[in-house]
Amino acid sequence: MKNLRRAFTLVELVFVIMIFGIVAAIASEVYAKIYENYLLSRGTNALQTKTELALEQIAKRLQYRIKSATIATKPNTSEFVSTADPRLDENYKIIEWIGYDDEGFRGTYDTNLNYYKPAWSGFIDVNPSTAKLLVTPGSDLNKEDDIIKSLSDDDANINVAAVIFPESEEGFDIGKFGWYGNQSDYVYDISPNGATAFRVTDVYTKPNIIFERYKLVWTAYAIAPDPLGCIQDCDLYLYWNYQPWRGGTMRDATKKSLLAEHVTTFKFRQEGDVMRLKLCIKGKIVENNVSVCKEKVVF
Repeated sequence: MKNLRRAFTLVELVFVIMIFGIVAAIASEVYAKIYENYLLSRGTNALQTKTELALEQIAKRLQYRIKSATIATKPNTSEFVSTADPRLDENYKIIEWIGYDDEGFRGTYDTNLNYYKPAWSGFIDVNPSTAKLLVTPGSDLNKEDDIIKSLSDDDANINVAAVIFPESEEGFDIGKFGWYGNQSDYVYDISPNGATAFRVTDVYTKPNIIFERYKLVWTAYAIAPDPLGCIQDCDLYLYWNYQPWRGGTMRDATKKSLLAEHVTTFKFRQEGDVMRLKLCIKGKIVENNVSVCKEKVVF
């Protein structure tokens, strides 16, 4: 008796091929979706990192601001308010501030003393000082002069340092820091008089009261969209090398640096001693428009 081996019929083969085809189609769609989600996740993470890094750059600059000399301005106008003013709204898209010289305050490493020595100490010895000559022990103002010349590219219109007495800011008038044509009553031009003293060279005002603490400044800063009237999908720039207490405005800034591209939102507000920031950046990822927002506070 012969054993018969039963083979697949044509119908069965076709049926099996159809099943394999259906399974393959489903699997390819699943794999495509997984890959798309991977690209979306990777692109979103990259956009989050980009936003966070840009916000960190802004925060580091604002960390060295003179808090009461920080303003918000409207594009293409000279209208401004304090960043703590209740009138601050979304129409004020530019933030400007006078920043003290943190590079000089950190100083350089002194191999003889075995520590970093500041180029300006921030302290005034009030006993030997006068309204025209201020003694600042622990400073090396000749070195500070070199630092400012280097940072400003030795621009004769910018490399003049000035001092602000923080104690005098209580009950201040925000305009009297010299913003947009206002008289500067709180900022005084200076020049070195040896390593540990400087002369007040401001031709308009002299300090009526000498305080023990001071901040040394040489430039204001601004963060603004480009172009200035831009509302959505803007580039965000940092501007510096201008001195409002000497009549300069952001339009006179000789330096600018790109902070972020495709910015949809940049908001800021001062609450007490804290500056609150919000930055949103958009990007196109796998044919999708994605926007990432980050917030940060600066003391």
